[in-house]
Amino acid sequence: MKHWRIEQMDWDGFDPSLVNPEIIPLVKAASVVERNGVDYAAYLKNVFADDPDFRQAADRWAHEEVQHGDALGRWAMLADPSWDYMHAFERYRDSYRLDLDVDTSIRGSRTGELIARCMVETGTSSFYTALADATQEPVLKAVCKQIAADEYRHFKLFYDHMHRYLKREKLGVWQRARIAIGRVGESEDDELASAYHTTNEAPGQPYDHRRCIAAYMSRALKVYQPRHTNRVTGMILKTIGWAPHGRLHAVIARVFYWLLKLQQKRFARMAEAT
Repeated sequence: MKHWRIEQMDWDGFDPSLVNPEIIPLVKAASVVERNGVDYAAYLKNVFADDPDFRQAADRWAHEEVQHGDALGRWAMLADPSWDYMHAFERYRDSYRLDLDVDTSIRGSRTGELIARCMVETGTSSFYTALADATQEPVLKAVCKQIAADEYRHFKLFYDHMHRYLKREKLGVWQRARIAIGRVGESEDDELASAYHTTNEAPGQPYDHRRCIAAYMSRALKVYQPRHTNRVTGMILKTIGWAPHGRLHAVIARVFYWLLKLQQKRFARMAEAT
């Protein structure tokens, strides 16, 4: 069962005077990525074809992801009444598609696939927490807090299944670290850039990855504060098998925040130049 429903949100409490225009493009892009969870579930069910427990969990996960997209899309249409969420989603589906004709993970193992999923949930949980903290608009704040809580539960779901497969496949700490860091680096691929393009740019405008990823990332990275990257670091360390606390965690978290802010400035310069 879902832990919350869209109808429970206080949509009548939407306050347009508290909407930050810089956040609207992020919410629009996030809405279509979340709604695309059904395709991700299909991919995962192909990879874990002989694991009925995980396949059932993947279906429940996708059901919640779609709700995330629908809630964000509904808010974005309040913030920008000229925008059509479902039309934007169809554009996104036409622009970006996963390869579902697979029977093995692109990560090389099922453990690797689950590590990658943990990284995705780490990113989304922290992002929606940061977005909730960054906005003063009460409905978006409430929606983001609910989504962030879901994403943290999803992290635990994939983390628990990862440990189940780790007993069989026995990936070492450095192998796990390589997969985790590699997946974090994929945040600059076409998934988010295409989402920004199809939700924020006119249908006739040609897609340009550099322009779109710069526009998205320069906004998204701006909402992070040290407490958010501290949480991200702990979740990453936990996934790869290192203690998610202590001096090492503190040092890595500070470096991570510094690098994130450098990236934000780099993307802002790219956005100004395009």
